[in-house]
Amino acid sequence: MDVKAKVSELINAATICPEAKAAAEAYLAAYGTAKQAAAAAALIAELKEDVGSVDGAIAFGKSDMGKQILGDGADGFVKAAEASKAAGGKYCVCPACQAGGELLDHANEL
Repeated sequence: MDVKAKVSELINAATICPEAKAAAEAYLAAYGTAKQAAAAAALIAELKEDVGSVDGAIAFGKSDMGKQILGDGADGFVKAAEASKAAGGKYCVCPACQAGGELLDHANEL
């Protein structure tokens, strides 16, 4: 996995929260320096807090709040999450969780 490309993908995800974006940007700034390990640890900790599960995504998409936020896209979101789960996916299907989940799965490469 190209770690820097995946972190950049995370940063550019429309669904990223400000805290994860800041941690990802700090990681890229520290990449290749003596501060990389500490920045990686901070990014991993943030991702553990933020990356949602596929089950959580399904529940959110079906909830009143999810329907309010996702609007007409709620049904498609739920279907995508259910398809992901059926295929063995474990993370929410939004772009930030997909990129963040992949980084968590490869945390030892950060």
